[in-house]
Amino acid sequence: MIRTLLRAAVLAAIVTAGASAEAADERARVTLVYDHVLPNVPGKSIRGVLVEYAPGGGSPAHLHAPSAFIYATVLQGAIRSQVNDGPLVTYRAGESFSEMPGDRHRVSENASTTEPARLLAVFVVNTEERMLTMPMP
Repeated sequence: MIRTLLRAAVLAAIVTAGASAEAADERARVTLVYDHVLPNVPGKSIRGVLVEYAPGGGSPAHLHAPSAFIYATVLQGAIRSQVNDGPLVTYRAGESFSEMPGDRHRVSENASTTEPARLLAVFVVNTEERMLTMPMP
């Protein structure tokens, strides 16, 4: 449990800082690739986050910023995802999924133990919210 919380905190710090760095176990890398205020939607920003999972890598269960609407597209490989109490779904390169504000992302992991996987998560979020990801209580 402590290791899971530590991994989630490291991922959150990486996303918040916008830096590119390896997560605690080197199986997940999260990079903020863009952050722009939406000029026609006062108080909102769009942020792109590249998530890269090594073979067998994944993120601990987590929540996102309270205002965050997320649209994620798998760029490479396959990602297993479970949001709230929904089904565990495998998304392959070119497929997308979304998360609504307040959703709980219970599973986010590479579906392969031999090939890497990457996804681009696009956040529409309140501009003042800097913490995009936090561990699920």
